[in-house]
Formats: sequence, structure tokens, C-alpha cells
Amino acid sequence: MTYQNSGAAALFANPVAADNLIYDTDSYKLSHYSQYPGGTEYVSSYIEPRRAWDHIDEVVFFGLQIELAKLAGTVVTQAMLDEAAPFLKAHGFDIFVTGWQYIIDTYEGRLPLLIEALPEGTVAPVAVPQVRIENTDPKCYWLVSYLETRLLRAVWYASTVCSLSYAVVKSIRERLTITDGADDGAEFKLHDFGARGAVSFDAAAVGGAAHLVNAMGTDTLGALVYARNYYDADMAGFSIPATEHSTMTAAGVDGELDQMRRFLQINPTGLIACVSDSYDLMRAVKDYWGGALRDDVLARDGVLVVRPDSGDPLQIVPDVIEALMAKFGYRTTEQGYRLLNEKVRVIQGDGVDKDSILQIMDVMMQRGLAIGNIAFGMGGGLLQKLDRDSFGYAMKASAIYRDGAWHEVFKDPKTAGGTKTSRKGKQGAMRSDSGNFVARPAANIPKGADALIPVFHNGEIVNLQRFSDIRARAWPAVV
Repeated sequence: MTYQNSGAAALFANPVAADNLIYDTDSYKLSHYSQYPGGTEYVSSYIEPRRAWDHIDEVVFFGLQIELAKLAGTVVTQAMLDEAAPFLKAHGFDIFVTGWQYIIDTYEGRLPLLIEALPEGTVAPVAVPQVRIENTDPKCYWLVSYLETRLLRAVWYASTVCSLSYAVVKSIRERLTITDGADDGAEFKLHDFGARGAVSFDAAAVGGAAHLVNAMGTDTLGALVYARNYYDADMAGFSIPATEHSTMTAAGVDGELDQMRRFLQINPTGLIACVSDSYDLMRAVKDYWGGALRDDVLARDGVLVVRPDSGDPLQIVPDVIEALMAKFGYRTTEQGYRLLNEKVRVIQGDGVDKDSILQIMDVMMQRGLAIGNIAFGMGGGLLQKLDRDSFGYAMKASAIYRDGAWHEVFKDPKTAGGTKTSRKGKQGAMRSDSGNFVARPAANIPKGADALIPVFHNGEIVNLQRFSDIRARAWPAVV
């Protein structure tokens, strides 16, 4: 038997609603409403990636609109408050019932906030504020930091995935141009394999959508759903028929060749990908694909993508490409790199992350192999092997309005040696004379030049952004 409470399924009686906004914060924040100085009326906070992640020093802002959709409209009800008060009392807190009741009674459960942000898809250096949050009602000064947990989570994860994907795709485009003369098809050179390695459907969908800002290859269906539902993308990404080990080993060692032949027969046209290391990778490449099935591959109206899935990719990838070249032939690009027969390509998905992709491409180029030969499937390295500290994301209060004036708020711990010093005063961002985004105190930004624009006001989303526009901002020379 399952039990329901406000749409949240549970296995035992007397459940609490998992979607109650009051629960979506850190426990200690339940006590903060009484800790601000007397006379506090407004709090201004900002979200910022504070530092570079290894060689990645540009950040693509993405994902806030997904969270805003969840914060829009009536998000706090009397039933939520009535449930939360005794539940959190048992946890050790007398929550701010008066404050929540005020929001319910005055705003019908809508959040009296102004959220301003960079347009999504904006590429900016690290250490530039991306979001500014303030309360719009002086009685709700405590609400800004209460929502830090979910706002920061929404921004850091999506933007980190988007920035990682952007950096990798940018590197692929650069090397593809060097070896092939142009970056045509680069949007399909980095494929999202990450759904099964993500911690939840929501994470896979958010991260997968973030990747699709930069590329168009994905096996994460949730990403397509979120791109459609939250950003008006009719179809944001694409995939192809592909095998896995469970299908390629279903007929045993002696049946592998027949399974490969069957795969070709049921897919007479188009791109298809086949994992080929189930038993003996080089036998599959040389004797099966390049031997018994060679004529079938060449006769197809499409491309066979061979997938090695084990071994050291720095050795395996170029070895497989060269073995296929020996069987199917190649041409030399005008730039002097060898490119496989157009009927055959390779995709590497094992051991792929932001660093190994660069290493694999560099080894390929050293051996005279064009980047046009290869695509990459990135799983945990794309959606999971990152965290809030990758770019040092933080949300910090920087100004408080009390006793009729704004006051700077900041921290500067001596023990951190300046690495955790936060910004003072209301923050903003603007383009400098050189065209680059820079951080500036909001008071020092000329009127109309603040890059942080309103996106949420008192429970309503303003300035809705579409996926096509986001892609165009991130890739103005491509889209």
C-alpha cells in the first residue's frame, strides 16, 4: 500500500509532502529569521562562480529558468505551513510561522522576490556575478537567504555541466578545424551518455539539457523533455540506433558475427553504432567489420560507427582507426591528416572526461589522424564528476538595508588568505570597453548597462528565454 500527501507518494502512513517548499532549505536556516540586526528590511545576495576549474575559465550561465518555473505562482499554502510547523518542531526548530503566514495571507503564497540574472547562454569569465536576489517586501528580508539552498543548487549544477560541455565542444571544434579544414558536424561530436550515472531523473534532465546548449547528440531523454517544457525547444537533440553488450553477446562468442550482420540488416540506412569489444576488439574490427561484413558496410546507405569500449583509449582509439583504414581505406585532408572512408567512423565512450578527450585528440593528431574520424560519448564525466567546488560556486549576502540605508555585508576570513573574501554591497555585472563581462558594484554601473536583468518578480517569471536564443548567445558564430 502507498500513501499520498500533497502528491508525494510514501510507503508508510502519515507521510509529509516531499514537495513542500518550506523543507527545501538547510535546517539551520530555519533559525535565521531572528538573527538579522533590528530594523533589517531588505537583503541583497548574489550567485557567482568564484574560480576557474582547471583549464576552464569561462562559464556558460544556464538552468535558472527551470527553477523559476518551480517557484512561480502559489508555492506556499496553508496546508504546507500547518504540516511543516509541527514536523520541524520535532526536528528542533520553531519555524517562522508568522513570516510564512504573512506570505500566504498577503501574496496568496507567492514569493515576494526580485531575481535578476544574466541572460541564459551568456558566456562570461569566472568571478562575474550571474544572479542577484532581493526581497520586495520589507517583512520578508529573511526569505532571500532561506532560498539559497535551492537557488544555488539550480544554478551551480546546470551551469557547471553547460560550461564543461562548452569547453569540450570548443576544443573539438578547434582541433576539427585544424585537421579537417572546418568544424562541420562538431555539434554531434560529443554525445551525452550520462543518464544512468546521474543521481536522479531531474539531475539527468537538467544536466542533459545544459549539454544540449552546446551539442545536439544525446541519449538522455529527460533532457529533451526539460528543453521542451522549460525552454520551448521542439526537439533539442538526436540519437541513433546502437547496440550494447547485452545484445551483442546474446548469441554467445560464436554468434557475435551473426549479431553484427543482423544489426546491419535491420538498419539498412542511416547512422548506426555497434559496440565491438565484447570478446576480441581487433578481431571484430579486422575480421568481422573489415572482413566478412566489409561489402555489407560499404553497400549501406549510411555510416557504421564502431565503438571500442575497453582498454587504454590513448592507444585503442588510434589503433582501431588505423585498423579500419587498412580495411576500408582513407583519404588525406588538405591539412595533411588521414580521414576514414565516409562509410565508417569511431565513437569512444569508455574512460571519457574533459581531460581524456583532449589527450585522445592530441594523440590522434600526432599520429596524423583527422578528428573527423571520432566522436565521443561522455557519461559520468559529463553529468556526475563535478560538484559545487568545481567553479567554487557560492551565493552570498552582500548588502542589507536597515535603518533607512544600505549597508555592506561581506566576509574576509584571515585564515583563508583572501580566497573566501566575498563582495561588498549590491552586486552587478557589465561589459567593459573590451567587450568582456566584469563584476561591478551595482551603484557603479551606468543606467541600462547592468547585465543582470529581471527574470522573476513577486511570483511571476518575466523575460522568458527560449532554447534557440540561449544557443545563439553561447555560440553566436555557429547558430
